[in-house]
Amino acid sequence: MTKQTIQETLKPIVALAKRRGFIYPGSEIYGGFANTYSFGPYGAELKKNIKDLWWRNFVRERRDMVGLDGPILLHPKAWKASGHLDGFNDAMIDCKACKSRFRCDHLIEDELRQSADGLTLQEMTHLVHSNKVKCPKCGAQDFTEARNFNLMFSTHMSKTGSEGDLAYLRPETAQAIFLDFKNIIDTMRVRVPFGVGQIGKAFRNEITPGNFVFRVIEFEQMEIEYFIRESAWEQTFEDWLSAMHRWCDLIGLKKAHVHEKEHPKEQLSHYSKRTVDLVYDFPFGTSELYGLAYRTDFDLKRHAEFSASNLEYTDPETREKFIPHVIEPTFGVERTVLALLCDAYEEEKLPNGEMRTVLHFKPSIAPVKVAVFPLMKKEPLAEKAEGIFRMLQKHWACEYDESGAIGKRYRRQDELGTPFCLTIDFETLENGTVTLRDRDSMQQERISIHQIIPIVTHKLGSL
Repeated sequence: MTKQTIQETLKPIVALAKRRGFIYPGSEIYGGFANTYSFGPYGAELKKNIKDLWWRNFVRERRDMVGLDGPILLHPKAWKASGHLDGFNDAMIDCKACKSRFRCDHLIEDELRQSADGLTLQEMTHLVHSNKVKCPKCGAQDFTEARNFNLMFSTHMSKTGSEGDLAYLRPETAQAIFLDFKNIIDTMRVRVPFGVGQIGKAFRNEITPGNFVFRVIEFEQMEIEYFIRESAWEQTFEDWLSAMHRWCDLIGLKKAHVHEKEHPKEQLSHYSKRTVDLVYDFPFGTSELYGLAYRTDFDLKRHAEFSASNLEYTDPETREKFIPHVIEPTFGVERTVLALLCDAYEEEKLPNGEMRTVLHFKPSIAPVKVAVFPLMKKEPLAEKAEGIFRMLQKHWACEYDESGAIGKRYRRQDELGTPFCLTIDFETLENGTVTLRDRDSMQQERISIHQIIPIVTHKLGSL
């Protein structure tokens, strides 16, 4: 798929995301700031629904899980121990003519249509030079040597700017869990196997971010470190893989769009003995959505070594001491949002020939659950509608809209993915009934005001 085609396939979704307040380009009034985005009112609500559902499903409703909210800035030695200072690199190559910068593996894959996995810097450089690869920006065939580029953002902890004050924004949330492993053991009376869940920001100085919010420099992770005995890793890995598939079902992703991709041994991260990605069929191609890794006991052993701390776990019954192994399920929030937008988006042709755009969100993650409309912006309809709106606000995220023709208001809620709309009309004043409209079927039914909460509750739960 060409880059032009990729842009065209994403264009309607990007346009809808901005038009309806899901995602805005970052710092737009200053001309934008590359690969940064703000999540607007509906995008913020969508993200919160995803995170709340994840936390409830993986932390609150499981007896073998606890939560943590670790800091973005960790001691610099933590990143030396984890291997990020030495090994968290991408291969970077520059065009000498236009000074554009590229990930060398992506350049090879895009221009030569072959995989660069497992190649050394020298091998990648040879491929680019010997095949006279053209710069995608200017067409020149004059590239530098490929070289390693560390993806961590650095900052200084004081005004001196000396190297000793150097710190890093975390590129993943996992390490905070490992650093607090002993505290959790001591304070929470947890027993292996158990896990620690965390949701938080991470930062990666990507060479070539892109595809909307798929690859950005600031993002959120929903991550779990699940501590086990080494002998249990294979079964536990399969259990978590199944749990991740169930999560995809829970948020409403179509099964046909989600696949597994096993990492070959030569492509595994330095800490991993096995990694499986859940990949999703995005408009721009099938790419990683979530990841599941068996990190062995690498992290705890390294932090024990570099900090001179005892990070052993003591079995309370046998008194056996050992360093637990770790299974790590990782979920990206922004990629989840993008997959849901792509999966839910539809341009539907109606029987009357009219086109409507609709987001078929599952109610559990929809930003607005119910919209309330007075048929007209006049009393006593508005007063009655506002009373119903206030009643429903106590139960769900609702929206009140009295502007414009009723058909246009329906279309707006379709684009927001709102499952149900309630219209208050003159019949409401006469007999206490309202019109309930379903987003997907567009069918309408009359129900009494006192039936709204039980009927909508049932419908939301059954979808």
